[in-house]
Amino acid sequence: MATSYLPYDPQQMLLLPEAIQDWLPEGHLAHFISDTVDTLDLGAFHARYEQDGPRNQPFHPAMMVKVLLYGYATGVFSSRKIACKLHEDVAFRVLGAGNFPAHRTIRDFRAKHLKELSELFVQVVRLAGEMGLVKLGTVAIDGTKIKANASRHKAMSYGHMMKAEAELKGQIQGLLKRAAQADEAEKHEPELDIPAEIARRETRLKAIEAARVRLEQRQREQDRQQGRRVDDEGNTRGPGGGLCTRPFGVPEAQAQENFTDPDSRIMKRAGGGFDPAYNAQTAVDAAAHIIVAAELDNAAPDAKWLLPMIQAVRENLGELPELGLADAGYRSEENLRLAPIELVVALGREGKRHAQIDPQTHPYTAAMAAKLHSPAGRAAYRKRKWIAEPPNGWLKSVLGFRQFSLRGMAKARAEFKLVCAALNLRRMATMVA
Repeated sequence: MATSYLPYDPQQMLLLPEAIQDWLPEGHLAHFISDTVDTLDLGAFHARYEQDGPRNQPFHPAMMVKVLLYGYATGVFSSRKIACKLHEDVAFRVLGAGNFPAHRTIRDFRAKHLKELSELFVQVVRLAGEMGLVKLGTVAIDGTKIKANASRHKAMSYGHMMKAEAELKGQIQGLLKRAAQADEAEKHEPELDIPAEIARRETRLKAIEAARVRLEQRQREQDRQQGRRVDDEGNTRGPGGGLCTRPFGVPEAQAQENFTDPDSRIMKRAGGGFDPAYNAQTAVDAAAHIIVAAELDNAAPDAKWLLPMIQAVRENLGELPELGLADAGYRSEENLRLAPIELVVALGREGKRHAQIDPQTHPYTAAMAAKLHSPAGRAAYRKRKWIAEPPNGWLKSVLGFRQFSLRGMAKARAEFKLVCAALNLRRMATMVA
């Protein structure tokens, strides 16, 4: 007897129209993002279009925001991939609701509304607070390095810049001299497009000179902050008045600058090696692992971000947390002295002995050391790892956000807040379900 199967006819036409929302099961992340975006204030997006005057009909901002947020929440960051998903993926088609913007349209919308997209992060955080998913009892602050949209091979050290500049100037002078020679003298030379070769070297020379100037300007600013100065005789003096071997404003020979994203900095990555990267900061609430503050800069040390992150939590939610946890990277006497909340900050790597702290010169650090030796202090600090580190792991391993799509610190900061908002929405949907 022939096997009986359930009906299967790929060519069967639907006799009645069906609701596009029914294509996805109840409780799907796309439904949650769609419903959430409908509650957010998108007035800034609409205002930008109203300022443009008469124009072709744009895609609705709510639809574009939903598609972008869902893309970031599911690890689809490329505008080309999002455009493909709008045709191939059921969830994207439900959010698009019959709209199929091209990848250039998606790219331009993200670039044009990057500030507005990043500001949605605060609205999402406040919504999580209204849903009871943010308690502001304990907040853990942590930093993670995220690779910039730049190649390691498109960077050059200061010492190599000086050498390359001299070589390029010599080559340009040689080509100019050769161009001035008579045709008779060049007839046995290999054919060479001299103007093109000169232009190529001049372009390269200008890029190197600009990178060198940026490095020197940055070094001058750092020297001023460190108290270095130039005396009347042209010598460089340190904060204590002693002579310095390195001239004022001259970088070390190994100091590097990246050509594709000059705002990025060379930073050590986990597992070894170095990459052009940014230092992303997150403050995570203990109740549901919601990121309640997100910032970013291009300096590798974390210490200067402890107080600004606490202030960012207050700005986002209108109140301060009761307790802040941070690792040894945020340790400083000034941070412990000025903190507006109770802190538990590690003073070094766990399991290692540390030098005795002088309570006369570092009273707040000595008090923190005593707190960390108490049972209550140790119990509080043990919570830091399981509060702060999971969201960073989700960003990189679950969403796959290991490299920025945009270049420049301002754009990278906005994109980081966008991906944090998407991660929060994904977490909120899970907690609600």
